[in-house]
Amino acid sequence: MNGTSTRTEREPHWPELRVEDWSDTRDTLHMWLQLVGKIKLACQPMINHWWQVPLYVSARGLTTDSVPYYDDVFDIEFDFHEHRLLIRRSDGGRREIALTARTVADFYRETMAALDELGIRLTVSRTPNEVVRALPFDTDTEHASYEPDKAWLFWRQLLCAHRVFSDFRSRFIGKVSPVHFFWGAMDLAVTRFSGRAAPRHPGGAPNCGDWVMVEGYSHELSSCGFWPGGGAEGAFYAYAYPEPPGFDRYPVGPAAAHFEQGEFLLPYEDVRTASSPERMLAEFLRTTYEAAAECGGWDRRALEDDPKRRASPR
Repeated sequence: MNGTSTRTEREPHWPELRVEDWSDTRDTLHMWLQLVGKIKLACQPMINHWWQVPLYVSARGLTTDSVPYYDDVFDIEFDFHEHRLLIRRSDGGRREIALTARTVADFYRETMAALDELGIRLTVSRTPNEVVRALPFDTDTEHASYEPDKAWLFWRQLLCAHRVFSDFRSRFIGKVSPVHFFWGAMDLAVTRFSGRAAPRHPGGAPNCGDWVMVEGYSHELSSCGFWPGGGAEGAFYAYAYPEPPGFDRYPVGPAAAHFEQGEFLLPYEDVRTASSPERMLAEFLRTTYEAAAECGGWDRRALEDDPKRRASPR
């Protein structure tokens, strides 16, 4: 064998997952993700736009990455292969919690107990954010569903999106976020910035202080992402803040994309069933960014570059 994998020579499989088929699991998992995100938030130093709080797509699921704790570090990972929550401390301590049908209250108690056993003692906000009905984690017995195959398929959706988002990110040399998973709204996102300050954001997200959005949107931006809602199988989105004149009328591709309530949307199922899902999604990311940059008067020559050119000396 020549060591070259044929997996890289063909389009990856984009899984089918109808929102209505896993909404109960999705809503329970959302609360579990929020708890782990808040644990990370309790330990990390503040970074602009809240970039210290998201989770990241990993080879097995979603992870906090390394989290500082005094003179030590730990991480927490949702493993969607073996369906367990892994809590690992750099001194060798480790705990596992089964991802199975259980209430949020039960998951909260076991997770906090596991942290305590590892000597990680934190005060964590028990109220979820960016949801209309914010049941405290320790009393939430309403959300109690977990279908392993559905959680695995969702992670596979994220993997496919992450690959395209990462390539899109590489073509921007201005200020740009990591490709990261925000547990508040449960979306994978990447954001480009023009370099200019933005007008104060009005806030208004449910169960989330306006000051949170003020920090997140302190500078002019073009953001895109994937959310497991907004369509039969979820949706890709793109928006600009502040929205420049003409943004909503800019010719965006592909044909399945449309503008609705302040953002461009592209149904996941249209991408999944396309002859080349990656090319279709890349077109959506590129043209919606162009809508923000052209209508907003961004200095595109200074902000964009070809990553292949930068890699050529190597």
